[in-house]
Amino acid sequence: MMRMRTAEWIVLGIVIVSFVLGGALYDRMPERMASHWNASNEVDGFMPRFWGLFFAPIIMAVLFLIYIAIPRTDPLKVNIESFRVHFDRFIMLLFLFLLYLYLLTIFWNLGHWFVMITLLAPGFAVLFYFSGALLGRTKRNMCVGIRTPWTLASDRVWERTHRLGGILFKIAGVLSLGGIVFPSYAIWFVLVPVLAAALVATVYSYREHKLESRGKAGSR
Repeated sequence: MMRMRTAEWIVLGIVIVSFVLGGALYDRMPERMASHWNASNEVDGFMPRFWGLFFAPIIMAVLFLIYIAIPRTDPLKVNIESFRVHFDRFIMLLFLFLLYLYLLTIFWNLGHWFVMITLLAPGFAVLFYFSGALLGRTKRNMCVGIRTPWTLASDRVWERTHRLGGILFKIAGVLSLGGIVFPSYAIWFVLVPVLAAALVATVYSYREHKLESRGKAGSR
């Protein structure tokens, strides 16, 4: 029988809390709930009450099942075990962020106005920073990390790419805090650094792959 780890129980608890909140607040929500905000903090998307309350918990439940499956089904699951503690901590942080996002949506629909992206900016900052911390500790696997054809083909390319990616994502996390200071540009402080980090890491992995290929060819 499969035994669940402490982190898995904690994540399951977060998922259950989200469903309980949805059920408890159902009668207090409007028939059409605000569900999406544009860069100007204007609501540009709505959902029926049921989906407005339970779409996020359902997504979290699906992600929980994926989280359970990844370390048990990955062909390189032995490598995942080498950084499993850090992976578990990051997943708990991710689910706390999703719960935070869910709570912000609920508060807005209860009639409390605020600038959504400004309150999301610190959450993204923490998430990006600890993504970087996790990347710097990963070993080659099929599910977690910067998975390009070039990193998956070589331990050396994987390690060098993730060392750089870890630094870049930490920087992206710090830059995301600019969204608190400059709320009008918060969306750019959140999106641009993390997209740039992902792009640079991807290009770097290709560069390292080409250097490795040339080195192997030259040694023949």
